[in-house]
Amino acid sequence: MKLARRRQLSVLGMLSFVMAAHAGNVQILSATVKDQAVAGAMVILQKNGEPSVGVSSDSQGHAALPGGYQDAAETLIIVKKEGYSTLVAKCPCEGMTYALSPVMHNLDGMRIVLTWGEKPTDLDSHITYPGNHIYFGSKKGTDANLDVDDTTSFGPETITLERKHDGETYVYSVHDYTDNMSPDTRNLSESGAKVFVYIGQSLVRTYYVPTGKVGNLWAVFRVTGEGEFQDINAMEGMRGSFLQATGAIERYGNEGTHVAATNEAAADPTRAKARNQAGETAYHAGRLDDAISLFQEATQLDAANGQAYANLGLAYQKAGRSAEAIWADRKAIALASGPNAATTRAGAYYNIARLYEDAGQWADALTNYRAARQEKANPVYDKAIERVSAHQ
Repeated sequence: MKLARRRQLSVLGMLSFVMAAHAGNVQILSATVKDQAVAGAMVILQKNGEPSVGVSSDSQGHAALPGGYQDAAETLIIVKKEGYSTLVAKCPCEGMTYALSPVMHNLDGMRIVLTWGEKPTDLDSHITYPGNHIYFGSKKGTDANLDVDDTTSFGPETITLERKHDGETYVYSVHDYTDNMSPDTRNLSESGAKVFVYIGQSLVRTYYVPTGKVGNLWAVFRVTGEGEFQDINAMEGMRGSFLQATGAIERYGNEGTHVAATNEAAADPTRAKARNQAGETAYHAGRLDDAISLFQEATQLDAANGQAYANLGLAYQKAGRSAEAIWADRKAIALASGPNAATTRAGAYYNIARLYEDAGQWADALTNYRAARQEKANPVYDKAIERVSAHQ
């Protein structure tokens, strides 16, 4: 049985872990090292209309939350520590575990971190791509591995892709193993599960499990062969192991299966446009952190705002966050529309190519310079192709 194979903690160790998580605190752990506490992390709570409050995690990773903040839906929890990506999530958060991701340095790397509440005890991360299925039964694959596996509530479960391969489609899902024989369960939907996606030094996407749904399989997102993130956020019921759900997952692995981008709230194009304009003002004033935050907010308000993604890519690039810039530019390419779409795509491909060239990834640079030229003729693209071809 899976649980017999995987449970390695002593009863005493499991008891102390659960008790700590429910002592009115949050616990800060490493996303990549099993049960490793992160001390000295700054935990900040922000609530609308209230001053921000902050506490530091102790040697066991525990941080005591001030009253009146942690259970409010309008509260954000922010966790920061040097060397790790900053984590931002919605509350309620009391008794929860949060896992910090060490900064990644690969341009095509990605880390996916799953956390949840006390129940169900065992949620599993799965990522599938051509020739590979990374999960508890197959922890290593092509340029990917399951860093942390958890079977005793809270998480984290962490999958790291060292390199996302161009032209390959990736599908990430969460399976409620505890309720694997109960397709009509609501336990997964009520688990408080969150999925954090990190690229470079940044948290670029956060997914919250859909509430009020039945099912024990949550298909979360896919990454297309072109590198575009596409939200799925679909719940399904199945009976048996995840391997028996391969039909459902293979459906999403086929890019011919349409998936609609989903937000936590209805799209608000008017507010998104205003945030994008404010971001442009901040960008031109040299306030890059503010610009990045505003462009991110614009994309959250309207997932189809390609201009906001293009601007976000420029801001990331200006800030020296190359991996994040590539991610944003890929989304801008996918969303480009209207009479200037070819120009937008060409510019984004060119920016991606420059980042690859700066990193000495000549083949990737050449592919993207050629893509830029295919979208729009430009002697700058021709010279870049000639320059990079000399390294082939």
